[in-house]
Amino acid sequence: MRWRRRLLLGVGGLLAAWIGWGVYVNRTTERVPSEPLERFDGVEIRRYPQLVLVETTADDGRTAFQRLFRYLSGSNARSEAIAMTAPVATRGESISMTAPVRTGADEGGVTMAFHLPSTYSPATAPTPTDPAVQLVVEPPKTVAVRRFSWYATDDRVARQRDRLLETLSREAIEPSGSPVLLQYNDPWTPPFLRTNEVEVAIETPEDRLWGGRRRTAVE
Repeated sequence: MRWRRRLLLGVGGLLAAWIGWGVYVNRTTERVPSEPLERFDGVEIRRYPQLVLVETTADDGRTAFQRLFRYLSGSNARSEAIAMTAPVATRGESISMTAPVRTGADEGGVTMAFHLPSTYSPATAPTPTDPAVQLVVEPPKTVAVRRFSWYATDDRVARQRDRLLETLSREAIEPSGSPVLLQYNDPWTPPFLRTNEVEVAIETPEDRLWGGRRRTAVE
């Protein structure tokens, strides 16, 4: 029947537009630079340079995301719009009930961070106007990551975290921090095009040269 054909064409058009949007966002969003060093059993060892992030801790992921998105949209000292980059790093939610947040060891909730585009340095990044949002500098680090697709539900993230830690244990590689969830897509990307990773820092001789230095807030 004609109405059924029109319905199928309409649904097909919406599906094509949805997929097209996901592909477009994946190709046009700047990703944090990194150097892959080794791959084994679904795990990648990766090296990051020094990075500048904007970070907040909130009661839930939605509130944290909204704060950071407002910063990118102009809620900063220069009223400057800043391009979104991938991934978004989250700790304290969808990772484990015991994973500490990255600011305030005694606080509850979730800590979320956006990586700023590579054009920004600690000296040039706009200062947040929201006191709950801060700029931080993350020194060069080596990490182990395990990638997975679809939505990053609690159960799915927990399984990937356990597999990552089990693989590292078999390889006698010691994590030097708690696992972090990395998400590379906006909320409207189709699940089969989504990229997520569970990441944990590992210590290498290069990291020891930094004398145990960790993330520092930008004054």
